[in-house]
Amino acid sequence: MIFSEILINWYSINKRDMPWRLTKDPYRIWLSEIILQQTQIKQGLPYYNAFLNAFPSVFELAEATESEVLKLWQGLGYYSRARNLHATAKYIANDLEGVFPNTYKDLLKLKGVGDYTASAIASICFNEATAVVDGNVYRVLARYFGITTPINTSKGNKEFKALAQELIDVKRPDEFNQAIMEFGAVQCKPQSPNCNMCPLQDGCVAFNAATVNKLPVKNKTLKIKKRYFNFLVIISNEGKTIIEKREQKGIWQNLYQFPLIETNKNTDIVVFKELLNKHSLLKNRAFEFTLYNEGPIVHKLSHQHLHTRFWIVTIKELPVGGIPVAQIHDYAVPILIGKFIETFNF
Repeated sequence: MIFSEILINWYSINKRDMPWRLTKDPYRIWLSEIILQQTQIKQGLPYYNAFLNAFPSVFELAEATESEVLKLWQGLGYYSRARNLHATAKYIANDLEGVFPNTYKDLLKLKGVGDYTASAIASICFNEATAVVDGNVYRVLARYFGITTPINTSKGNKEFKALAQELIDVKRPDEFNQAIMEFGAVQCKPQSPNCNMCPLQDGCVAFNAATVNKLPVKNKTLKIKKRYFNFLVIISNEGKTIIEKREQKGIWQNLYQFPLIETNKNTDIVVFKELLNKHSLLKNRAFEFTLYNEGPIVHKLSHQHLHTRFWIVTIKELPVGGIPVAQIHDYAVPILIGKFIETFNF
């Protein structure tokens, strides 16, 4: 039995029951793929259901405000995915009259849609024989064929894509793509793969060479940058607080946050009081402040770790217009701030 047949047969028996596997609707497939990028299924599934409940079709998603989309996305991270999702929904609804492109080449033109997502939609919805390559696929192919080319290089991307394209079942591209991804997620896992009960065992180079734990190869990533965030939770006597929209490009664009002071290291209370006295919102004003969390909360992003502290600042009245603290839950905020809001119990 050839490689693709083994995988498809395994998939027919072992595939998990997922709602997006019950449809060929490109809207639902696209939505699931965008949500599940860099997100585990158990985390992404509730978001998928929530988005479908709120926006049953691309038209409802297009009509939503960006704030509504970001609020529903809150907690998933990588918020550029949500902004691209919304932008693409508006383009499909308004410019394409709700009709998704039906080829890999045209799907690639959509904002936020790359090679993997375009391949998934094209194969699952339109039966185009274009192979998907994600982390699971890299792992299965690297181990089975004994490939040592680093997967996070241009050479690796091309090599694995070409191999996956060569292996795809042209008559059943949708099943093959879903099968190889599911196989990597369930059988050929990153840690403790089930090699003893693997249908590909006999031909697996890594298994027979005892190199399963060494593949796939990945070059060392960039050095992690440390940043030091100090959020000012300013609360007035009348129960109002200040939040600001983070409009600059980068992490958390268009999400809301408390006023921020970024420093080059963790600072003590004496030094931080001087920073507060110079801050435009507090300069020449009477206030009291306390440190909410003595130990910094370390929020880990892909290339930076945010060492975060929240400072509670009480003041008679706000220097600028604010919002009642009861309304703070209505705003889309980063998960880091969302967790603080829950714990602080506004």
